[in-house]
Amino acid sequence: MKTIASFGLVALIGALMLSSAARTVAEEQSAQSASIRPDGLGPQLVCGMREVDPETVRLVDEYSERIASRLSVQLTASHVIPVHWHRIRNPNGGGDVSDQQITDQLAVLNAAYAAAGFSFSLVSTDTTTNEQWFIAEPGQSADTDMKTALRQGGSNALNIYSNGVRNGLLGWATYPWDYASAPSVDGVVILYSTVPGGSAAPYNLGDNLVHEVGHWMGLYHTFQGGCTNTKKGDLVDDTPAEQFPAFGCPTGRDSCDAKRFPGLDPITNFMDTTDDACMDNFTAGQNARMNNIWAAYR
Repeated sequence: MKTIASFGLVALIGALMLSSAARTVAEEQSAQSASIRPDGLGPQLVCGMREVDPETVRLVDEYSERIASRLSVQLTASHVIPVHWHRIRNPNGGGDVSDQQITDQLAVLNAAYAAAGFSFSLVSTDTTTNEQWFIAEPGQSADTDMKTALRQGGSNALNIYSNGVRNGLLGWATYPWDYASAPSVDGVVILYSTVPGGSAAPYNLGDNLVHEVGHWMGLYHTFQGGCTNTKKGDLVDDTPAEQFPAFGCPTGRDSCDAKRFPGLDPITNFMDTTDDACMDNFTAGQNARMNNIWAAYR
């Protein structure tokens, strides 16, 4: 919960984020959404999150670091996040996610975020049949209507919407600093078939939700800003610079100049876009950033 938030600044940051909503990754990668994966195994699916503009990055970084310094934030196991899961189905029955799959998905989340001191506790599930909400995409009125009608809890509550999003998207999320200006749409949307045991192989081990929750916790893609100097990309020192998203599991890939930007691309990081079987970690810097952002905004 927010205890020292400057709501004027938070609202300003949220307004900046919403004003740039037209620049979505979904739009910028629209051509990619119909393309084939580098390994030739099916379509190349993408995260629907936009790249954040530099001014918003600067404001968010300054604010979260100021709050963190006041609170002396440390990694802790005391952050239990209440989860509200909203299953969206179409009239033909598509979109079913079983209770067991939800349980398995939360186990994946808890394992991924344990080192950062966060755990996830299921509070409620509900099921809605709505053809338009089933195919809702980022920024559409159907997305807004769905979340406004179903969202539960406060700023610390994770609302997950599983639906049948199309056009090559795996999901999307809202950032923590969006909450003050648009609380009713806060949450995460995922393609329902990416839960453990789903049909969206190789994205069906549950790491797609781990990735989108990472955005909800305040993390950027590892390739945010491309090949740029430390602290100007994803604002995490221990994730090597990466020029563009990785697909499949391209072991040994180094997309930035090795002399200027040491370190291979972080293809196993949850905030890249590789296959679920390839992803297995957040860095210590990402864990610390999530705690700082939580203290500032959640």
